[in-house]
Amino acid sequence: MSSKGSMSSKGCILATGGAGYVGTHTVVELLNEGYDVVVVDNLANATMEGLKRIEEITGKRVPAYNVNLLDTEGLKNIFSENRITCVMHFAGFKAVGKSVDIPLQYYKNNIGGTVNLLEVMNEFKVYNMIFSSSATVYGVPEKLPFVETDKTGGCTNPYGKTKFFIEEIMKDLYTADQQWNIVMLRYFNPIGAHKSGRIGESPIGIPHNLMPYISKVAAGELEFLTVYGGDYETKDGTGVRDYTHVVDLAKGHVAALKSVKNKCGLKIYNLGTGKAYSVLEMVKAFEKASGKTVKYKIAPRRAGDLPTFWSDVSLAKKELGWEAEKDLDEMCEDIWRWQCMNPGGYPSGQSKST
Repeated sequence: MSSKGSMSSKGCILATGGAGYVGTHTVVELLNEGYDVVVVDNLANATMEGLKRIEEITGKRVPAYNVNLLDTEGLKNIFSENRITCVMHFAGFKAVGKSVDIPLQYYKNNIGGTVNLLEVMNEFKVYNMIFSSSATVYGVPEKLPFVETDKTGGCTNPYGKTKFFIEEIMKDLYTADQQWNIVMLRYFNPIGAHKSGRIGESPIGIPHNLMPYISKVAAGELEFLTVYGGDYETKDGTGVRDYTHVVDLAKGHVAALKSVKNKCGLKIYNLGTGKAYSVLEMVKAFEKASGKTVKYKIAPRRAGDLPTFWSDVSLAKKELGWEAEKDLDEMCEDIWRWQCMNPGGYPSGQSKST
C-alpha cells in the first residue's frame, strides 16, 4: 500500500524498516507526538501486520511502501509522493551470529542500501537523518562503560562492521557537506514490547536474539535456550549486556528529532540504561515475570560475541533530555504479555507484500 503523506506542522518522517521491531514502536511515539510518518520496508524480517496494529493503537493511518533500499527508482517514487523532512533509518539485517555466516549479504544490504538512501535524500534535498547504529561499533572494550568518544572499529562481527562503516560514511558526508544534520544513536540491546501487547518483536522463523528466544522457551514453543558461552570472566560465566526497553529507545528517537530540527550538525549518542545483566540473570528475571521455568543448556562461545558491555548514557541525558525509564521487571513483563497475546508472533499468513 502507498499513499501521499499529509503534512503536519511538525513535518513528515520517513521510517525505513518501519514495519520492524524498533521501527513500529518509534512510529507509535512519533504519531503520538503529532508527526506524520511514512514507512518503507522490504519485509525481509517483518510483515504489514505491525503497521495495521499501529493504526489500531494510535487511530492514525500509516502510508507504507514495500520497497528495498537498493531500489533507486522505488525510493525516488517515495520522495516524489511525500514531502519528507527527515529520515529515521532503522532498516538493516541485524542478527550478529547470522552475519558471521553470510557477511556479503549483510554488507550489500546494510551498507549498499544506506548509500543508495543517502544519494536519493541528497537529490531531493532532504538533509536530516537519524540513524539506528549499535553498541557493536565499539568493538572489544578497552574500558567500560562505553562513552561516545571511545574508539570505534575493530568490530567482532560483520553486523557491527556494517554499522561502523555506515557511521564513517555519514561522518564523511557531513564533513563534505554541512547542510546535513545527522544523529547516530548507538543502541544497547533493545527488548520489551508495547504495553498494549499489540506490537512487539516478531522475528520470522527461529529468533536470533536472546529475549524472543527465552519467551518462546517459557511458552513451550521451543524446548530450551542455548546459552553460548558459560566460561566468560563474568559474574556467572555468561555474557553481560545492557538491555533497554524498546519504548524507551523509541522515545529517544523523538528526542533526537528535536535535536535535528535545531540544526545539530553531526551528533552521536548512546541509548541504554547504564546497567548490565548476564544471560542467566535475564533468564531468572523472565521466570519471575512469567511464572514459567526457562530450560537452558550451556554451549561453546559463539564467534563474534563479546563477554560484556554496557553504556554511559549521561550525554543523551544532558543534551537530549532523554533517559531510560523502564526497569528489567517491566521489560520482562511486557515481553511476556506480548508472548501470551501473540503466541506465534504476528498471525501467520500475513501478507509480506503491500
